[in-house]
Amino acid sequence: MSIDWVAFIADAIRLSTPLIFAALAALICRQAGMFNMGLEGMILWSALGAVICAHYSGNMWVGLLGGIAVGLVSGLIIAFASISGKADLYLTCIAFNLAATGGTIFLMYVLTGEKSTTAGAFRSYQIPNIDIPGVENIPIIGRIISGQSLLTWLAILSVFLVWVLLKKTRLGLRIRAVGENPHAAESVGISVPKIGYISFSICGVMTGLSGAFLSMSFVTFFMKGMANGRGYIGLSAQNMANGEPIGSALASLLFGFCQELSTTMKNQTNFPTEFLEMIPYAATIIALGITGLVAIRRVRKVESGQAAGKEE
Repeated sequence: MSIDWVAFIADAIRLSTPLIFAALAALICRQAGMFNMGLEGMILWSALGAVICAHYSGNMWVGLLGGIAVGLVSGLIIAFASISGKADLYLTCIAFNLAATGGTIFLMYVLTGEKSTTAGAFRSYQIPNIDIPGVENIPIIGRIISGQSLLTWLAILSVFLVWVLLKKTRLGLRIRAVGENPHAAESVGISVPKIGYISFSICGVMTGLSGAFLSMSFVTFFMKGMANGRGYIGLSAQNMANGEPIGSALASLLFGFCQELSTTMKNQTNFPTEFLEMIPYAATIIALGITGLVAIRRVRKVESGQAAGKEE
């Protein structure tokens, strides 16, 4: 099997883009003390919303904003059900994901008469790729960095912005305070429901960007089930990094490399396709298992150190 490693790395970074957005979305909710399993459905709705808005407006940027808006509304729907409606968050997210799976297909059928893809019915729009002057001609590095989607660069910038939000701003401090102890936060005047809605709103924007990338950059159409587990992988990535933005992005890159490995092997080997498609998800399980074992060992070391201190 011969691999063009430069192209492999460039494509892996591209595949990591929606995972980075999904991981940051999950991270924001986690820091606020909420485990948002509805990312998969939010990404699906956003991907379809971006294509619909772009087609009917005839403008690529309106499509991007439409995808973000749909993600925002999706986040607020889950927040309203779980925060104001007092519904169980896990069950709400499961119901939302199931509704998105069927609802996106139904809406696509109503608008296009197709149940699998919008490719033949809607005009294609693509978020532009960025060619960096001076860098694109540099061997190896130019092929990897230059020519990536605008949203890929936005994903990298978002990692820094989320880190600044959580570590350097009053809002970030309040989000983390609510996540640590909502009762204590409320006792000092922080509105827990308000922080919850803000967190889900930021989460919605991130999932909107993830969905828009899938339908307006990765490909230029919507197809059923195109989230393809990326919401769950994003959850896993931030969990591996213990809710840290930079670590979540690096974990997303790992899963992006696994997805690109799966694609490359399908094109160049005779392995069963079903087995190769399993690689990213198997990597997720293995990575979570290793992370869990490391966490358990760390806790045991702390407990053994405390026990030793008491004996002295």
